Amino acid sequence: MSDSLTISNKVFKSRLMVGTGKHRSNTEMVESIAASGAEIVTVAIRRLNLDNPKEKNILDFFDWGKYTILPNTAGCKTAEEAIFVANLARELTGSNWLKLEVIPEGSHLMPDPVGTYEAAKHLVNEGFVVLPYIHADPVLAKMLENVGCSTVMPLGSGIGSGQGIQTLDEIKLIIQQATVPVVVDAGLATPSDASIAMEIGADAVLVNTGIAQADEPVLMGEAFKLGVEAGRKGFIAGRIQARNIASPSSPSQGIVSS
Repeated sequence: MSDSLTISNKVFKSRLMVGTGKHRSNTEMVESIAASGAEIVTVAIRRLNLDNPKEKNILDFFDWGKYTILPNTAGCKTAEEAIFVANLARELTGSNWLKLEVIPEGSHLMPDPVGTYEAAKHLVNEGFVVLPYIHADPVLAKMLENVGCSTVMPLGSGIGSGQGIQTLDEIKLIIQQATVPVVVDAGLATPSDASIAMEIGADAVLVNTGIAQADEPVLMGEAFKLGVEAGRKGFIAGRIQARNIASPSSPSQGIVSS
């Protein structure tokens, strides 16, 4: 059975996206991402040192013939900053794909819904493939879809918090109404978190800290790969309905009596 992920007419086998931040070494970063099987890799453009072109940065450690680069606007506090960084990213990478983040407050790192919406409208009109990071807000998700965003990316919980999915009911509503892929992003700590997202019908997940800060990042990358695959297969297979009372798994008729 073919079960591919399509975003903006580009087809992917993997439903796991990964980030490049917080890794303890570039070697762990590259090896854990390879183990994850991910095809989409996000890079925070604003956090690259571009002053010295001879100095290696994250972009230099990957074979971009194997991966789709997803520049992101992490570190941008306003829509204007995000638009500026988006154009810088397109010039630097040659890609019009963009993970849009507008986060004005550093203490909680929650995305700004108004700034995200305004930046998304502008960037879609400028020809970007926009993947916006948002709180799990079904109203905002539909608005972003209507202005032409290629996905919506609701958070499971706070960035880097490792709290798993705290917004399950809201994400379910987003999935029910969406006609673009829904990518659960932020807070996923374990493969079971990824499985839960996939089991409820999310199209993909994005993981960074859960892999990068694991005791064994390469092993965790592989574990997330398997978690995503298991959750997706579980969703396609169709779970049984929950019941209020027990139901025997063996026949209740024709039982041999003593």
